[in-house]
Amino acid sequence: MRLGVMFDRDLPPESLVPFAGELDGTAVSDLWVVEDLGWTGAVSSAATALAVTSRLRVGIGITPAPLRNPVLLAMELANLARLHPGRLAAGIGHGVRAWMRQVGAAVPSPMALLEETITSVQALLRGETVTLHGREVHLDGVSLVHPPAEPPPVLAGVVGPRSLALSGRLAQGTIIPEGLGPRQLPSIINQIGAAAEHELVAFTHLCLGDDARDVMRPAAAEQAAFLGVTPDEVVMAIGTPEQAAAQVKALSDAGVSTVVVRPPGPDPLPHVHGLLAAL
Repeated sequence: MRLGVMFDRDLPPESLVPFAGELDGTAVSDLWVVEDLGWTGAVSSAATALAVTSRLRVGIGITPAPLRNPVLLAMELANLARLHPGRLAAGIGHGVRAWMRQVGAAVPSPMALLEETITSVQALLRGETVTLHGREVHLDGVSLVHPPAEPPPVLAGVVGPRSLALSGRLAQGTIIPEGLGPRQLPSIINQIGAAAEHELVAFTHLCLGDDARDVMRPAAAEQAAFLGVTPDEVVMAIGTPEQAAAQVKALSDAGVSTVVVRPPGPDPLPHVHGLLAAL
């Protein structure tokens, strides 16, 4: 199992540098950055994290396809992959539909857009010349001048059955959101239907302490609304360090390749250090 840590969107951007530097000296494998509307851009965050670390893989979780022209996205990813070989994982998703409408980026067919974006970005990163006249993406003889020798894996951040199947068919991995647990994973893995080397990344909230459940109640409610479940059904790594570690291990045992924990608050890293000690 790979263990990753998310740099939460609510943390001030300038704290990413010491956050990444401290994680680089631990047993953590990954640092993941996010791109939510109005918070921060994931590519600039990833570039910063890669520049101030020497070991961590940095994951982008996730860039919304409607906001990113696939050629520009491939150019950005190729640049990072050449500067930091083997240390980038690129997540692409549909984007939150309400946010996409809010900025005038909603498309008639999100499924077609995601498929055409992933396909064209992968081909460009492989150094191919791409002509694609799809339903949502239109490219005519485009290629990268500086494709990376080692293209980064492209993962799809998705939830629904059709999107999971698309991810299994096209992407090198799938990112599933916070709140899903071992009980849901057999169905998710079956819907992905991918080969053994397909990476399954699961985000999960992490909070240590006797009051962890109370602290995480707002997050549980928010994620429950997103997933269409009750707050009690939202799976989190909370409680004592041993209880949190057991939940992380349960995700791994259920088939998750990379567990990415999302610690809360302005001082999140003590939660990570407690989890690492328990693991």
